[in-house]
Amino acid sequence: MTTVMPFFRTAITTCIISVLFISGCDTKNEAQKETANSIKPKAAISVNEKKANFFAYLHPMIEQVNKEVLSQREMLLSMQKELPNLSQQKIEILNEYTHTYRVDKELPVEQKIEKLKRKINTIPASLILAQAANESAWGTSRFAREGNNYFGQWCYSKGCGLVPLGRDDGAKHEVAKFNSPKDSIKSYIRNLNSHPTYKTLRELRTQSLSNGKKPSGELLAEGLLGYSIRREEYVKEIQSMIRYNKLSRFDSVTSDKNETSVSGKG
Repeated sequence: MTTVMPFFRTAITTCIISVLFISGCDTKNEAQKETANSIKPKAAISVNEKKANFFAYLHPMIEQVNKEVLSQREMLLSMQKELPNLSQQKIEILNEYTHTYRVDKELPVEQKIEKLKRKINTIPASLILAQAANESAWGTSRFAREGNNYFGQWCYSKGCGLVPLGRDDGAKHEVAKFNSPKDSIKSYIRNLNSHPTYKTLRELRTQSLSNGKKPSGELLAEGLLGYSIRREEYVKEIQSMIRYNKLSRFDSVTSDKNETSVSGKG
């Protein structure tokens, strides 16, 4: 099984390129760099049609994964209602969640659940689509085509993925390979929901829900400073892609069943 390290990298582009359109411009972004000479054009279609095809391809899988996350959340909330009389089966499920979402296993059960309530929740499709388009060069990168990797996830064991061209001497990372695009989406969502780097994103989501609002992709993008070495510039780029492509129209998976009263931190 491939071990995916929860770390991402997006390098600074070295030419003028609008991320709002598909472009063949060579950049230092590893995904785009490996695409320039490897894609042979087929029948000419418009940029808008290419974008529509990209969104139509990924969106159903995003819906499926978000619904799976909501099912986990429903299980978690049912556990909270059953305290302190959890069955052995549910204790085992809770322990699995604790491991997956990086919660201290030594905490009392009540505190585990409170922390997990902040972590087990959906990610807006608008944010996922914008990052997938950005990180995979609209699905044309070598990593997307050969490894089903749409989000730039890295791994660190030899043979776990694809070796980037031009990787620095001594570097060990590879770009992770997945069995399907859906598996890439699962890994991406799990990473945003569990890694300490994205705690701000989760706090923004919780605050929005506690105010009775549906978290937007544009808002949660504020929590992606650690996703790229470009930091604020990267966040603004993702937000611009969401607005320009009107991606909020894809945010149909809601968190209506989640409870917003969360006291735990994490």
